[in-house]
Parts: sequence; structure tokens; C-alpha cells
Amino acid sequence: MQFVKTQDGSYTVFNQKYQEHYHTISGALEEAFEKHMNAISVKDGFNILDFCFGLGYNSIIATKKHKKLQIVGLENDIEIIKAIKELEVPREIEKEFTAFRNLADKLEITDDNNNTIKLIIGDALVSIDSLPKDYFDRVFFDPFSPSKQPEMWSRKVFQKVYNVMKQGAKLSTYSCAESVRQNLIAAGFKVMDGPIVGRKSPATIAVKQ
Repeated sequence: MQFVKTQDGSYTVFNQKYQEHYHTISGALEEAFEKHMNAISVKDGFNILDFCFGLGYNSIIATKKHKKLQIVGLENDIEIIKAIKELEVPREIEKEFTAFRNLADKLEITDDNNNTIKLIIGDALVSIDSLPKDYFDRVFFDPFSPSKQPEMWSRKVFQKVYNVMKQGAKLSTYSCAESVRQNLIAAGFKVMDGPIVGRKSPATIAVKQ
């Protein structure tokens, strides 16, 4: 597995199956901070769903300056989880990353701030059915693009995500494709523009009404 350095100095990986990088080349770390973490904010004690966990940047950043988070990560590819051990991360998240380095060996870890991260390996569309309803405060929704992985962006999938979220909970995703937003709305979400980072179009924030 080959790491690719992005423009902000953080690394991503190119997925051969989907012929797509896991993060924008303008900056993997910047994307996690701006399109996810800062876009929907996190508070101590939140329950977070990291849908398509990948290299874990979204969850790593969520644990920065936060305590007692309960994070559930869904990921189909154990190889990308194993790659976390070899990931070279920027200095600003080195401390938080320490707990994540051996995630592939344990699949559930607790860091020094009592943040718990539990990974469920398998098809996210199946794994999500085992999660409790009305439970999550925040969702980082981060599959490959709708053109590469369209099955992840359907109304049916968003309905499943909606069902496991609390009332008023927020979802963040990098895509603003019209079909994606229409499927979110059809599933019951209120949709709004997220930040513009690394591209001309905005990310998307969805709120369970």
C-alpha cells in the first residue's frame, strides 16, 4: 500500500479498486478538520459514527481536545486499517494518533482522555443494521465518491444513517452532488452548505429534523 503526500503535508492512500484517493490531494488533514470536525463541531461525551473509517483522520481529530467520546467506525477494508500503523502524521495530531497506531490489532481502544474507538470490519451497509437507533450525535460520512461507489450514497443508505442518529444530530460529508443532497432530503434530513475547502464547491451538512 503506497502513501501519497498531500499538499498540507499529511498522507493519504490511493485505492486501486476504486481508482481514487482516500482524501483530497489538497490536504488530507485539512479535509478532516474543515469538512468534518469544524463543520459540525463535537462536544465531550458525544457518540460519533465514522462511516467508512479509512485511515481514521476524522476520528483522530475528533479526539483532539475532547473527552469521553464514543466513536464507532465502519470499514470494509482491514488493509487500510493495518496501514494506520505505518502512517506518518503531522506534529499537530501526533499525540492523539498514538492510541490509534495499533487499531488493527485490537479493533477497540481507549485513549488517555477516555475516548473509546471501536471498529466494525465488514460491509458498512450491513454493519449499520446492528447499531442502536437514535444514538449518534455526529456522523462523519466519508465513502469514495458517488461516481466510484454509488451504492453508498442512496436514499436507502441515508435512511439507515438517519435512523441511528439522535434528533438534531448532524452529518458531514465532502460531496455536494445534487443526487446526494436529494437522497439526504428524501431520507428526512435538512441539508445545507458546508465549508469550501480544496475545491470550488462546498461540502454538505445534514441535520436530522
